[in-house]
Amino acid sequence: MPPTEANTVPDTQLGLTEEEIALLRYHQTQANSNSSRAASRASSQGRLLLDSSSLVALSRHLDRLMQQIQQRIEYLSEQSSIVTLQQYDHAGNLIDNADAEIARFQNINTQIEELEVDFDRIRHIKEIVRDYRHRVESLERELENSQTSRREHDGHRHHSHRQGHSHRHEAGSSGRRHRH
Repeated sequence: MPPTEANTVPDTQLGLTEEEIALLRYHQTQANSNSSRAASRASSQGRLLLDSSSLVALSRHLDRLMQQIQQRIEYLSEQSSIVTLQQYDHAGNLIDNADAEIARFQNINTQIEELEVDFDRIRHIKEIVRDYRHRVESLERELENSQTSRREHDGHRHHSHRQGHSHRHEAGSSGRRHRH
């Protein structure tokens, strides 16, 4: 198994809808475009790379994306309010401009709804990425602690083994001397 598959999970097993999977793949590629080839390769294979740096990059990218969407929603909400106020202020011209302004208002509301759906999808993806990032970081800490304690244990055992080996060697040498 290539090293990337050992550290990845299929994105179809993350509990995401098809649209969310498509968004995850796109944004994983975007988030990791300046980083590792492994992350790009995993994304193109429909897998989520489970290393902390890729997950952090993806999480930060999703944070920025959510902030941009939130700003766009706020802007469109302002525009919606402006349209509403303009309609109120220009009541005399309402009949002439009503169809265009209503269409514009409906278009803005549709965009807001689409952005809110995208925002919810990305938040869901971000939660899954955050959970995996926490798992990976925890596993990395456990592995690091395990390797540290193994080195300490092996170093102590190796030192004891040397002493026992030297002692046996000396005993064996003196035994041979007596046989001659």
